[in-house]
Amino acid sequence: MQVTQISVFLQNTAGRLAGVTKTLGEAGINIRALSIADTSDFGILRLIVDQSERALACLKEHGFAVSKTEVIAVRVPDQPGALSRILALLEETGINIEYLYAFVGRSGGDAVVVFRVEEPQRARVVLSENGIEFLNEEQINKF
Repeated sequence: MQVTQISVFLQNTAGRLAGVTKTLGEAGINIRALSIADTSDFGILRLIVDQSERALACLKEHGFAVSKTEVIAVRVPDQPGALSRILALLEETGINIEYLYAFVGRSGGDAVVVFRVEEPQRARVVLSENGIEFLNEEQINKF
């Protein structure tokens, strides 16, 4: 099960991030999770939204450099060691995590962790065999 992530390349200048969020907001697109990695000159904004294809088209229309990437999203129980268990499974099988970010659901219970890994198919098998619950875009939008 995969989730579409929108990545936006941004110059590190005042107002660029605000421009992305304003564009999506005016289009009625809800941001469910985000992460930004930056340097002194540019940043990469990674988004999970409720309407990924619409967001991609809308951002392109407004001149943003944007792409989509398939990522894995899993439910992580709200208990000590839950994330560590998942990370250990990936480490034990030699699956490298390129990046991850997380968010807590509306009810404040379990978290959703979004992973980009080098071997997504293998990661899905390993995690699935160990009872880790995957979430699709529809489930994330309701989370």
